[in-house]
Amino acid sequence: MADKPVYEEASIDGQLPKLASIPASDTTVWADASPLLQAACAGLRDGELIHGDNFNLFAAMSALEIMDPKMDSGIVCTYYSIDEAIENGAAPIPISLDSTIDVRCTIDIMDHLLACEAAWHKGHSLAQTVFSCIYLLRLDRTAPHALLHSYCRIIRATCKAVVSVVSDARTHEEEDLFTMTYGLPLNGDGDDKCLSILNAVEETISRQLRACKATSSKRRLPEDLEPLQSNPNLEEGFCKALLCRLRFRKHFFHVLSCMKRPQGRGLESARKHIASCLTELESILKSAGFLRSCFDESCEGDIDDKTTASGFEPIGFDAMLNSRLSAPTPPRAIKILSWKKAVEYFVKLLHDLDVICSYSLDPHLESLLRFVVQFQKSQPDLVARSHLQLLLVQDGKLYGRDPFFAVINKAAALPESTKNHDIQKNESFLQLGMLVMNLLKILCTNAAWQRRKLGKFLQDWRVIYVQLELAFRNEYGEVSSSSNDENTCMKIFQHILLWVEEQTYWIAFRFLILGFELELYSTGEYCMVYWYLYAVLIKLAEKTHLMMAVSHDTAKRKGKKKKDSPKDLARESRIPPAVLFLQCYICLAEGLTMMLAALRNEIPVFHSPSPFNTEHEKFVQHFELLQRACIPDHVSYPSYKESTTHARFSTLAMYNYFKDAQRIAKEVKSSFSNDPERLAELRKLEQVAEHNSVAQNVICRLGALDPSLRVSFEFSHHPFFATVVVKRS
Repeated sequence: MADKPVYEEASIDGQLPKLASIPASDTTVWADASPLLQAACAGLRDGELIHGDNFNLFAAMSALEIMDPKMDSGIVCTYYSIDEAIENGAAPIPISLDSTIDVRCTIDIMDHLLACEAAWHKGHSLAQTVFSCIYLLRLDRTAPHALLHSYCRIIRATCKAVVSVVSDARTHEEEDLFTMTYGLPLNGDGDDKCLSILNAVEETISRQLRACKATSSKRRLPEDLEPLQSNPNLEEGFCKALLCRLRFRKHFFHVLSCMKRPQGRGLESARKHIASCLTELESILKSAGFLRSCFDESCEGDIDDKTTASGFEPIGFDAMLNSRLSAPTPPRAIKILSWKKAVEYFVKLLHDLDVICSYSLDPHLESLLRFVVQFQKSQPDLVARSHLQLLLVQDGKLYGRDPFFAVINKAAALPESTKNHDIQKNESFLQLGMLVMNLLKILCTNAAWQRRKLGKFLQDWRVIYVQLELAFRNEYGEVSSSSNDENTCMKIFQHILLWVEEQTYWIAFRFLILGFELELYSTGEYCMVYWYLYAVLIKLAEKTHLMMAVSHDTAKRKGKKKKDSPKDLARESRIPPAVLFLQCYICLAEGLTMMLAALRNEIPVFHSPSPFNTEHEKFVQHFELLQRACIPDHVSYPSYKESTTHARFSTLAMYNYFKDAQRIAKEVKSSFSNDPERLAELRKLEQVAEHNSVAQNVICRLGALDPSLRVSFEFSHHPFFATVVVKRS
């Protein structure tokens, strides 16, 4: 039986054989089944399943699945209680009778806690990361050790502040484990005084450092000042290493406190503390050389993988001690981030927080949405995104100060005088305000969660548009000439209806491009994706143009011009730069659609049907949420097929959409000279258009004639517009 291939012995008919048990004992030897599974896979055709006497589908589905360490089962405990760990000397106080080793071990604990904190921010359980520290679990025991006690207190207070921010923002739905405290001692008496305790310890060490720097001839040590440890040659280095760690903790706690102040009042102070944090992190990195050189002992393994700057294993930690608290499924042991990666994480986190603090709190919704989208490009982690959301939405208002109806009023190009109109009490307008608020919250989530929410969210925007339209028709459908107040209400409805349409298509556009970021589209699906993107962009450009025309008309009336000059008329007839910007997108989307369609229709290798899904099924899978919301109207799979079935290299050669995109990008650059983000985007679009224009010419000349021609797509110049690469194999 061992000589025969697995697939010859397996039964793949419809009958389920009787499952025989496999006895296991102490002498059972486990073997790697990978070669066996590979052989089985090689012998199976698409759609076949393998089962035998000891293996069938039911057994496979019932097997324990090895998943992410955050969720997987499996416990190996050294100690079964905190008291048992303490009794066995796992967290001694003092850490060592040798004061030099005691100080070094304290620094190791600080460094490992930093690594644990970074791992927690990355989504691991609080019970397995920060609170794997036994000293934190019995904080009262550390009171005789002032240095360790002050550091543990500030760590606990920081964790509480972070949990509060993430819970209030409700972004923790992405990471279910983040805010779960499992009954851990996160709240403690006296934590409100953690800064004063830390400051007292910091002052003592600062005095010691100043004393170290003073020469013995000029200054004598104060009688009440005891050295940190017994080796005078190491005193200054230890003082510096401790001070930068304590000061980082102090300033980071201040950052969290300042950023939580209402209406962004603490942002300026937070930026100062962020700068101090970054300075202290640099000092922490520099201290690593001293900590590694001050002991003769060599550390085993790669120093870059260690969780401490010294390279030594920290005392007082047991990641599995809280495993029983981690219900519903006890997680197995996880790998804590290395010390260097933890420092890198905090540097990035602080830079992200600095971007948030430097934002001008612009009340214009369009600018705000662009800022959030741009901020998300740096892929900020959960803590930074939570702070952004809390800044944007406070007490049901933008930045805690601007009612959302006033924000919508400004975005819809309505006069300032209408922002307090009684129409805002209308149920539909109240719901619209909630939608805008929820949109901002969704945009602050991670890319996967954001896309999922936006797809479902589109239907809400479509429904609110219908409700507003019905309310408008019921109120003003038969009114020809009415009072000024009724005219004002009518104007509000008209402007907001147009703005809702524009916003709906912007959300649809965002939904589609997030699919590229998440790599949800295969190369064979690019044609339908770019076709749908083109259809959405056409409507978005149309609504944006109408919105800008309405905005210009409002501004013109506000200026009370009596007569338009020829210059004004010429200016009005031009296409606005924002619309030309979208037109550049449109040309690229249409060009890629037609090129992909021509390749599929003329080169067989590009038309390879999937054994699992038909093209229609893929279309439904990708665009079902858009289709349900009728975005855009009259767009369907038959219309996609009709648009792309007749594309050929001969028709492709007649018109080069990429040249249009390149021309528009060059022309519109001057209009965005004061907008570095859009200017950078236009340069990327220009590069894609230039490369694809050349590629299209090559394909049109040689595509059908040269069988060795190979066409591939890469995103080297732009995140969602592919660059076409043509090579000979």
